[in-house]
Amino acid sequence: MRQAKRLRPRFTRGRKRRTRMRFIGTHPHPVVSVIIPVMNERRTISRVIKEAARVHPQTEVIVVCNGTTDGSDRIAAALGVRLLRFPSPLGHDVGRTVGAQAAGGDILLFIDGDMIIPASKLRPFITAVAGGIDVALNDYSGPTNKREVHRVVLAKHALNTLLSRPELKGTSLTAVPHAISRRTLDTIGSEALSVPPLAHAMSVLRGLNVKAVHAVDVGKLNPIRVHGRDPLEHMIQYDHLQAVRWIVEQAGDRGGHSDLTRQRGRVK
Repeated sequence: MRQAKRLRPRFTRGRKRRTRMRFIGTHPHPVVSVIIPVMNERRTISRVIKEAARVHPQTEVIVVCNGTTDGSDRIAAALGVRLLRFPSPLGHDVGRTVGAQAAGGDILLFIDGDMIIPASKLRPFITAVAGGIDVALNDYSGPTNKREVHRVVLAKHALNTLLSRPELKGTSLTAVPHAISRRTLDTIGSEALSVPPLAHAMSVLRGLNVKAVHAVDVGKLNPIRVHGRDPLEHMIQYDHLQAVRWIVEQAGDRGGHSDLTRQRGRVK
């Protein structure tokens, strides 16, 4: 009998804890939708979801599990998120489009399943969009004080210069966390989110309020490195070229920039 009495409180506490976890990531009338693409993030996904669920009292967490084989989807399901399962990998950033299409909130916050970011560092993005910003960027440009600057960092700076927004430096929708308004989603379309530099360029050229609002050093959080190289580097560079092509198609060969005082017609 004494042993039964000792075990009973532990079982009760455990049962209550599981009940609270069951609905941690779902609100019936969300203001904020947190979108998390996930592929084999068993080690981090639970903590990522718990922080995401705390960013606003009316939050839904949407986890887009694609090509997952390590049980990440089961962990997410146990926490009560809106779980979108795909047996095969969707490809990089396509999960953002899929999650955005399912989102019910007026504010969409995008994070990754392998980066544990405290809710306190995510809330500034929510606050910014609630205050009228359409695209709230992570104010992280990457290191530029090295002898050899990373090509992706250079591509981000070049894109913002082409967009006549040099003050944005190396900030971009390529980097999480970032948040967008429902107005942004309606203006650029969800498909653009699969190519973040394109979504970034469309947001700027279509007159949306784009601003770097808060710095989160994702360079220290991102584990995707192979011998010091980013295996996604070439893909991200190509994404930036797609954005440049779109700008040229919209604004002409010079991307809307003048040829200054050059009078090429006088050249024989």
